Formats: sequence, C-alpha cells, structure tokens
Amino acid sequence: MVKIDQISLPDFPLLLAPMEDVSDPPFRVVCKANGADLMYTEFISSEGLIRDAIKCRKKLDIFDEERPVGIQIFGGDEERMAMAAKIVDVTQPELLDINFGCPVKGIVAKGAGSGVLKNIQLMTRLTDACVKSTSLPVTVKTRLGWDEDTKNIEEVAERLQDVGVKALTIHGRTRCQMYKGEADWSLIAKVKNNPRIHIPIFGNGDIDSPQKALEYKNRYGVDGIMIGRAAIGYPWIFREIRHFLETGEMMAAPTVAERVEVCKQHLQKSLQWKGPHGGIYAMRRHYLNYLKGLPGIKEFRSRLVTLDVPDEINAVLDEVLRTYDGFEMEYTPIHLVNYHENCPL
Repeated sequence: MVKIDQISLPDFPLLLAPMEDVSDPPFRVVCKANGADLMYTEFISSEGLIRDAIKCRKKLDIFDEERPVGIQIFGGDEERMAMAAKIVDVTQPELLDINFGCPVKGIVAKGAGSGVLKNIQLMTRLTDACVKSTSLPVTVKTRLGWDEDTKNIEEVAERLQDVGVKALTIHGRTRCQMYKGEADWSLIAKVKNNPRIHIPIFGNGDIDSPQKALEYKNRYGVDGIMIGRAAIGYPWIFREIRHFLETGEMMAAPTVAERVEVCKQHLQKSLQWKGPHGGIYAMRRHYLNYLKGLPGIKEFRSRLVTLDVPDEINAVLDEVLRTYDGFEMEYTPIHLVNYHENCPL
C-alpha cells in the first residue's frame, strides 16, 4: 500500500496525468472504471480561480465515482496561489497538486509551470504558501530541471518535502526538452533512493505499454507511475498494466463491443458535463484511439468528428458495432504524440 498523507492507494498505484482539455471529469470516470487509482484534474490558473473565471471554476467539478481526485493549480505569485489553495480546499477533493512542470511558452512567460524551475527559492515559497493555506495534502508535479545544465530535481525534492509536500511526481524531461527525446528516469530513481526522501515518488514520461510499466517499476524503483498520452481514447491501459504487473500475462485486447460501449459512456458523461456542443467537441480527440485497429475505420471516424447531434453519433457507433461484429481485436502499439499545444503533461 502507498499512502499520500492519509490517502491509501494500492501497491504501485497508477495515476492519470493532468492533461489540459483531456483530463476532464468524463474522461477521468472512464479511466477510473478501467483501473486508474488516482485522478488529477486539468491544470487550473490561480489567477482564474481568484477572478472567478467560468472555465476555471468549471474545472473544479468532481464526480463521486472518480474519487480519489487531486485538483491541480498553477501560478507564480505566492499570495494568489495561497488564495487559490483556499478555494480548492472548499471544493473538497482528496488533495491539492501544484503544477511546476508545464513547459508551454505562455505559462512559462508568466513565471508559472516549469518557468519556476529557474528559481528554486520561489518554487519553495509558492509551495509553502499553498501548504499553509489548505487542510488538504499537497503534492507537486514537476520536471528534472530547466535544461541539461540545471537538472536540480534532487535538491528540489528535498526542499519541497521540507515544506510539507506529501508526494512528488517527476516527468523525466527538462523544460527545454518539451516532449522531445526519451524521458530519463535515472534521475527520478536517484530521488527515490535519496535517504532523505520519505514521501512517495511517482515517475512520468513515455509509459505506453504494460511491459514498459513493469520494466520501469523494476529498474527505477518508483512508488507508482503516472500515465498521460497513452490513456487518451484507451482507458484500458490502466487495467492492462495492473493485470500484467500481477500475472506477467497480457490481457485480451478490449473487444469491439467494449470499445463502443465505453465510448458511448464517455460521450454521455461528456454531454452531461459540458452540454451538447462542448461535450461533442471534447470527444473528438478520443475517437481515433477508441477505434484504432479496425480495418477501414477511417470513414466512420470522419463521420464521428464532424457530426454534432448526439443521436447521430450514437447511430454511427451502433453501425461500427454491426459492421465489425465478430472481429477479433489485436494489440496495436500506442503512438505517443504531442496532442495539444497547451500543457499535455
């Protein structure tokens, strides 16, 4: 068992990454139903929360069936981060997470996200302000450092732990790497093996299969892993990893019927949460992976991403089910793409 303060998680928990415009409540629900152990929201601007911006406030929504959930905030001002932490406290998630990892230029330019990696003292002050302003456990997600010359994650981890952080998730790239190259987990392992560190350390970056999850678990010794891009349109990645960790065997790939059913459930939740227009638009990035591996599926996907009436979308999904009835799904490699110019991981 892994504990984040008083939150009990299974041994080697599987976390869903906070992905902008992806990790919304409908997506988190289907991931939870398919084996994810801890959810994180899309990142939320501390400034937006204080201004009562509608989009930011909407991101505080939580469905009971997705818990436990951590709400993630970002910002570069101590007072505003403290105020945002108090607002989050009232919404009663299981924990508060701070984003010190987003590499996108617009966020970094405001001295937030991974922009804070240039100033460890500021990072420590921002974290301390949040810890003192909430009754929730505070966790942090960050990167190895700003660039190749400033991979200071070991010092960062010690300082954050000292001001009260209860868990740390580390993406194995620097800010300057963005999402290029292979994630380096060796420094994540150094943090985990640091005798001063006693909080859970979770690794993030490039996990796209059950085999790699087991390999990285054994090689780097982290307490758990966070999965982002591999889960988009494929929430089964969580249950497949858990099954492989426990048995050493691969699960059968989800059937066509299961893919269509979960896709429909996701769509219904999305409509419920965002309404007809927003719910339909949010689903369009997921169809590719939900239906990946079906021969000749392109024509169906083209219709799914252009239709804007829920009944017509469900009718196309029913047509997919009839067309591919009896088709045996096989595993297809998950291709990790930088799907969005906002803050994916």
